[in-house]
Amino acid sequence: MTSPQAGPVPSRPGPQAAAPFPPGGEDLGQALLAPYAALVVTASNRAAAGVYADKGGPLLAEGLRALGFAVDGPLVVPDGDPVEQALRAGAAAGYDVIVTTGGTGLSPTDRTPEATRAVLDHEVPGIAEAIRAEGLAKVPTAALSRGLAGVAGGRTLIVNLPGSTGGVRDGIAVLERILRHAVDQIRGGDHPRPSGSPS
Repeated sequence: MTSPQAGPVPSRPGPQAAAPFPPGGEDLGQALLAPYAALVVTASNRAAAGVYADKGGPLLAEGLRALGFAVDGPLVVPDGDPVEQALRAGAAAGYDVIVTTGGTGLSPTDRTPEATRAVLDHEVPGIAEAIRAEGLAKVPTAALSRGLAGVAGGRTLIVNLPGSTGGVRDGIAVLERILRHAVDQIRGGDHPRPSGSPS
């Protein structure tokens, strides 16, 4: 599905912007050279500590590439403040989209929604609602995800996905239908018009 182009890609400050990435983010920035740039952030204490491999982040990166985005990451960080730091740095660098996986549930360490809310200019609740609805059709516990979506820095769409691979797949299914159009709108593009409708 194509969406209207909004003209040239806005200039991006790049990864050397004022907000530094948390450890592990030193080599990010290649995706910022592409017309559509995404950053994947995995929020997981255990994956960040090397207790187990990150599975959701690579799956998410692969899904975003299939949607036509150049992707940096996954940047794997512990829950809490490092997530907020990664989001602030990604928005300052000028990524079109930052998608997180993990940290959206009810456990005491699940702080991704709080980190995200601290960075957002405004929320886009319909995206998070659609992701939960996609999961609810298969897994009742999808209702427990507290993930958010919204715009930060006036130009970066941030979307929280659950940490499970199933939750990531559900999120990609929703983003496939809306993500390019959302980015084009944030850049100032017009809404698509049904064929035959008056201008």
